[in-house]
Amino acid sequence: MSDTKTQGQKLEEQLLYKQKNIWEKASDDFIAKSFDFCEEYKRFLNAAKTEREFTAEAEKAAIAAGFKSLSSLTASKSKLKPGDRVYHINRKKSAVFAVIGNNPLADGVNILGAHIDAPRIDLKQNPLYEDTELAFFKTHYYGGLKKYQWLTIPLAIHGTIIKGDGSAVEIVIGESDDDPVFNITDLLPHLAREQMQKKMSEAVTGEGLNLLLGSIPYKDDKVKEKVKLNILSMLNKKYGIVEEDFQSAELEIVPAHKARDVGFDKSMVGGYGQDDRVCAYPALRAVLEIDTPQRTAVCLLTDKEEIGSMGNTGAQSNLLQDFLANIIALSEDSYSDLKLRSCLSGSKMLSADVNAAVDPNYDSVFEKRNATYLGRGIVLQKFTGSRGKYDASDASAEFVGEVRKLFNDNDIIWQSGELGKVDEGGGGTIAQYAANLGIDVLDCGIAVLSMHSPFEITSKVDIYTTYKAYKVFCTLK
Repeated sequence: MSDTKTQGQKLEEQLLYKQKNIWEKASDDFIAKSFDFCEEYKRFLNAAKTEREFTAEAEKAAIAAGFKSLSSLTASKSKLKPGDRVYHINRKKSAVFAVIGNNPLADGVNILGAHIDAPRIDLKQNPLYEDTELAFFKTHYYGGLKKYQWLTIPLAIHGTIIKGDGSAVEIVIGESDDDPVFNITDLLPHLAREQMQKKMSEAVTGEGLNLLLGSIPYKDDKVKEKVKLNILSMLNKKYGIVEEDFQSAELEIVPAHKARDVGFDKSMVGGYGQDDRVCAYPALRAVLEIDTPQRTAVCLLTDKEEIGSMGNTGAQSNLLQDFLANIIALSEDSYSDLKLRSCLSGSKMLSADVNAAVDPNYDSVFEKRNATYLGRGIVLQKFTGSRGKYDASDASAEFVGEVRKLFNDNDIIWQSGELGKVDEGGGGTIAQYAANLGIDVLDCGIAVLSMHSPFEITSKVDIYTTYKAYKVFCTLK
């Protein structure tokens, strides 16, 4: 059969770059595996709505995969060898996992780095109060969220309370079918004329995000705040806490709904906290499942990214350096700071974080030639930051080329893009903090619709493709 393509059509195929839709290109087997992978992902997402819960679930998975804690290896003075699997949990809110490779650690390691915190609502330290015979919690929102999205939806309370005697109480209320849920009320439209004339950013205030708790009064005429006392009495009976214990508590308000399939075709996953757990979960799975790599493979899971990566559990802490220093000491005959510095400068990292998918309902904020889309594969984001690349990590052409070739050679469908038009805003990731250590780093994650909302949406084939891509990256020499 003769070739009917014109010379121009052949030249187009040879020279032009076109993004690919995975649904059109993938085999039935690939799509089936994508759906299967996302069933486990949804289960994990439901079990890990906070950074503490993600860390606990990750540790369970690591132990089941044969990983041993760094502290136990250090105590026993065990020497690490290729194929050994080691992890470290940092203050129950961040973690590092590694599979030791054949190459010396001083040559560098391959890192998949993601954050496991998400926008949410926290309780203030003196949260409980009563007003008009209703009990409420005062709150302080965490991260970049649209406050109005959190009104009138079912909410759950997750977290830890350290009591006066030093003991800890773990709390999850609102997830079981027989649990109560909580709510932040909104004004009825009949009386909202003034509210609806305000800008969206001003119509709901931070101080107005008060969580409704109950309305039954304690039966004692001598008590002034009867509903508040009744709530405290219930909490005391169930958890043994008193009001002062809220001072040493970390209680987070999160959506009570579970992750669900989205669409008639069930092609998408909808759920809370997918930024950035939709990247953290595939990264964790990739490192837990690989055999002995050439270069040591590391999965870094950090906290506090949504508020600047500060603190001793964030990406600006010494977590990664301390972990690498320890595994160098357990792998080599002697440790030196020069070996750690050499390891960092020779390391390569994918900053596993999400990007904004084009939403046709709001397409005016996207520059479509350089935007990302659901279903077109893992996203390579050369630079982040806002407007004039402020606070950006801008990956080198060489490292982008290396990752691009790796993915092409392994049939990983990918796309590239940035977060909206140049002057519309922007955002950051943990990439810049890794780059400051001398690590070659590229943002590489998944496109998301409705990012930072209580119900974010991702594509199942993008999730599975990203998992495959992260596994391939672990084999990079």
